[in-house]
Amino acid sequence: MNKAARAKISTTVAPENYRFLTALVKAGKARNLAEAVDEAVENLRRTQNRRRLAQATSAYFDSLTPEELAEEAATASSLHKAAKKIDFDNEL
Repeated sequence: MNKAARAKISTTVAPENYRFLTALVKAGKARNLAEAVDEAVENLRRTQNRRRLAQATSAYFDSLTPEELAEEAATASSLHKAAKKIDFDNEL
């Protein structure tokens, strides 16, 4: 994100969160507090996205009939066998 596109905020945070953010800066994981906040928010968003995906996946499998579950299992088994034949490190 370029500097012109950044939104300016002014806020206060809990002392433990301030220590966490400054630790990110001291560890070199962010250049300044603004980047540390961006990193923390990005990590939270990624976690929430993963949680939503897991919930959607669970809901999908919970909605399947026994026959559909058997078909999914057969497909997974076939894909697993096929993937064993691929050398992912040397594929172009």
